Amino acid sequence: MTLGPTGPLASVLCAVRGDTETIVVTALTRPGSGVLVARRCADLTELLAAAGAGAGTAAVISADLPGIDREAVAHLHEHGVRVVALTDGQSWLADRLRAIGIDVVLDEETPASVLVETVRDEARGRGGAGRADAPGAPPPGRGPGRPADEPPVPVESRRGRVLAVWGPTGAPGRTTVAVHLAAELAGLGPERGTRRRGRRKEGPPSGTGSGPDDVLLVDADTYAGSVAQHLGLLDESSGIAAAARSAGNGTLDLAGLARLAPEVVPHLRVLTGIARAARWPELPGSSLDVVWEHGRALADWTVIDCGFGIEQDELLTYDTRAPQRNGATLSALAAADAVLVVGGSDAVGIQRLVRGLTDLAESGAAAGALKIVVANRVRASAAGPRPEAAVRDALGRYGGVADLHVLPDDRSSLDAVLLAGRTLAESAPEAPVRRAIAALAQRVRTELGAVPVAPAPGGPRERVPEPAH
Repeated sequence: MTLGPTGPLASVLCAVRGDTETIVVTALTRPGSGVLVARRCADLTELLAAAGAGAGTAAVISADLPGIDREAVAHLHEHGVRVVALTDGQSWLADRLRAIGIDVVLDEETPASVLVETVRDEARGRGGAGRADAPGAPPPGRGPGRPADEPPVPVESRRGRVLAVWGPTGAPGRTTVAVHLAAELAGLGPERGTRRRGRRKEGPPSGTGSGPDDVLLVDADTYAGSVAQHLGLLDESSGIAAAARSAGNGTLDLAGLARLAPEVVPHLRVLTGIARAARWPELPGSSLDVVWEHGRALADWTVIDCGFGIEQDELLTYDTRAPQRNGATLSALAAADAVLVVGGSDAVGIQRLVRGLTDLAESGAAAGALKIVVANRVRASAAGPRPEAAVRDALGRYGGVADLHVLPDDRSSLDAVLLAGRTLAESAPEAPVRRAIAALAQRVRTELGAVPVAPAPGGPRERVPEPAH
């Protein structure tokens, strides 16, 4: 440990480009600064390596450092490194840096004394997270590419709920449950089928009990996503991948998410998944964390169809920047207010569901979230003459499930709506499985309570405008 006149020196990494680097290093290393510049990094790769080696507790970087994004900042934070970025005074660039998780944004013209004090405080852990009001910080702007006369979108106009639909390996019906649950929460019914994929009909604000709720359905299954196929949509362009890229670059906002998740029916938006499993690295958890937060502001309910895997790939990620194979699912479970654990009702499905509940609890991936266990495709041919009672007894005895929600096997109705690319609420409203999913939606509403709605600045909650057709 290196000692200065007043105690240990704060160890800092520097990744500043151009002539500004000399100015910054000179200011930080002047006598009495209390700062030690441990490494002058030529690029992001060297900076990340130095952080991983524990060479510093703060980093000063240029705003235009190539490759800097949310995932890189998350990597620095994981190794205990706070990040101070220097900009040329452009407010939109400062907004982008804050959006990707930069701790402090300062103008390049900030006085040397303020720069040194800020960096020293961050390195010693005395700084404030996201200090937009730091001395010399550029004021918050409108964001890149937004016209000056366009009113800002009220990001905090509501605080919607997040529902993750998860199940163990081979669990039948995760996507089926997610799609039709989203339709029920959106208040979809046969009388609204004629307006399918039409523009929204304005009505009372959602979440207030006076109209249907706004719902965002997200396909985050990185193994076999199929939400688009269930709803008869083209999946040539992945909405969730585009949203993750924007979030990683710090450019995702509420209006941008709305453009990527169009309404397929009134009050129901869909963010399509990746078409091939090999594209899973495009969905890092650090970026999806931002997507879920914007989803809360965009919709009263965000329903996420998850993949089955919850292993955290510790052997692969140890001392490396390797992406997590199941990062999308882990991110969704961590953000969820409630997790619907879906499993089969035959002998194999029940065994997997019992083990899956144990794995979910041991992983801590959904700690604090409400758990609702759903037995799908309950039928006499697989569970005996009293299938519902048999499944409840088995899961209660071996899995400790005291409150089970049962979905009957209604293959003909589900086959018909899948063939038509529609929902049960539109095409088979009287089907037994539709009634069971409607009851599940009501249970979710009851147990999670009403979606809190805060008035937008200057008046009632504003709706995000639909893209021009």
